[in-house]
Amino acid sequence: MRKFKFLLGVILATALCVSYVGAQASKTEARRATPSKAGANNPPPASVHMDPEQIRAHVKFLASDLLEGRGTGQRGGDIAAEYIAAQFALYGLKPVGDDGTYFQHVPMVEVKTLGDTSFNFVSADRGTWTLKNLDDYVTNNESQKEQADIDAPIVFVGYGINAPEYAWDDYKGVDLKGKVALLFVNEPISDDPKFFKGKALTYYGRWTYKFEETARRGAVATLIIHRTDLASYGWEVVRNSWGHEKSYLKLDGSPRLQAASWMRFEVAKKLVEAAGLDLDKLFEQAQSREFHPIELPVHLQARVASQLRPFVSRNVLAALLGRDAKLREEAVLYTAHYDHLGLDPDKTDHNIYHGAVDNATGCGVLLELARVWSQVTPPASPRTILFAAVTAEEQGLLGSEYLGTHSPVPPGRISLDLNYDALAPIGDPEEVEVSGAERTTFYPTMEALAKTLGLEIRPDAHPEAGHYYRSDQFSLARVGIPSFSIGEGLKFKGHDEAWGEAQERDYVEHRYHQPTDEYLPGMDFTGDAKMAMFGYELGVRAGSQPKLIGWQPGDEFDAIRQESQALTRPRTQKKRAPRRKF
Repeated sequence: MRKFKFLLGVILATALCVSYVGAQASKTEARRATPSKAGANNPPPASVHMDPEQIRAHVKFLASDLLEGRGTGQRGGDIAAEYIAAQFALYGLKPVGDDGTYFQHVPMVEVKTLGDTSFNFVSADRGTWTLKNLDDYVTNNESQKEQADIDAPIVFVGYGINAPEYAWDDYKGVDLKGKVALLFVNEPISDDPKFFKGKALTYYGRWTYKFEETARRGAVATLIIHRTDLASYGWEVVRNSWGHEKSYLKLDGSPRLQAASWMRFEVAKKLVEAAGLDLDKLFEQAQSREFHPIELPVHLQARVASQLRPFVSRNVLAALLGRDAKLREEAVLYTAHYDHLGLDPDKTDHNIYHGAVDNATGCGVLLELARVWSQVTPPASPRTILFAAVTAEEQGLLGSEYLGTHSPVPPGRISLDLNYDALAPIGDPEEVEVSGAERTTFYPTMEALAKTLGLEIRPDAHPEAGHYYRSDQFSLARVGIPSFSIGEGLKFKGHDEAWGEAQERDYVEHRYHQPTDEYLPGMDFTGDAKMAMFGYELGVRAGSQPKLIGWQPGDEFDAIRQESQALTRPRTQKKRAPRRKF
């Protein structure tokens, strides 16, 4: 019956897709544009049109109840992938997934933390107290085993950061093997742009780094202390994201934690008080290079019981071949993630995490970009244009991580990735945010284009939130590809900046990662279409530049960029590095 329902959903999704596209085609003649014969290095804006109503239709469908929140490894996520692939096929784009399909198979394991999981703190002086899952903590077994039993001392390691370039080491040689790391999310407070980039969050402040680094050092468990101001989101977001099933890429041999955990600030405060310490004072100590780890006279006794389900999720990949027979072996990439949080099995009412803004909007923009690029004849770019709707972003950027290491075009041959994630459909923006673009050699070109289109470039409104490291462009940057997201700023036509700030705050507090992130008929997709147009023009320029785009010298991703390009560079006249032929 489940298989029948899934197939019925796929058929319905495809039928709706075809009927909608057919209806649009009957209303208006397909808009086509011919690239200008002006200099290829600086082509003028092409006369293409991004249709906000096309974007609306995609968002409405992808955020509908039928797709059940597009959960990774769930029926709704699979239907979303089928829908996107059907659109790519209707546009006539070339499939560049596995076995001549639009799908790239991503092997994963779903880990569900079971109810008999238990966390206890044991102190010789204070006795034992038991924590309540979801209310006090959340945890997952990253080692992908059905059961883990832990009885280990807890070591407070400040922020858990080792950053030689900033002369910072929270570990000071302390051995974490077989122990539990207790640490704060985020990174040392700074206004100095040369020290952890000042107010802007670096990767050292992200929870993913914390788990990776402590696992490398042999910890069996890690407890990240949650504070809303440091995480930039409340406990409910952590609970919704971590409290149920969580997916991981199939194990690759890297060290993994048996209990990757978050803990509420109030619980951590009680924990350190049992050791005769004050958490606020520990936080102050953690701001100094002189900080040394503190082993608490408290053990974590835990049993992490998990249900494992291996499955295969899918990235959806398509290409428009470049017009130049040689340069088409290089590419410009557009990305957006199609997954969200799916269904909450513990709720009987309003249990669908629809993910309308996050990230049906990005998918709608990606599909509209694909439609417009496919209608430009001859192709507007000498390089190939790749489109990737990736899975499992909400699970830790997993689909884009897999794409980065299994790309149909080697990373050293991808000039640029333009990512779209959560574009608020609230009107006509007068600003664009492109956090991370300033780190690339492409930034002057982007600045000039924004001015041409009447867009002010707004610095990241909340650099402390570390948005650059929280979406799929980061996975691609990690393999060397110059990458950044395109999104609106805070200033919208007819409104002041305060209004935009209030809209953003309202979304984060009342809809982000909650069932209330739903499609509404009153949504205005004008801005999403404008961001799509901006991305199209950037793609035209990136695809036409004489050289591949790079990172600014000394950037944290510059070395891997150089390495990735060296791997695809011919070593001798007779022996060339293998490359995919389109």
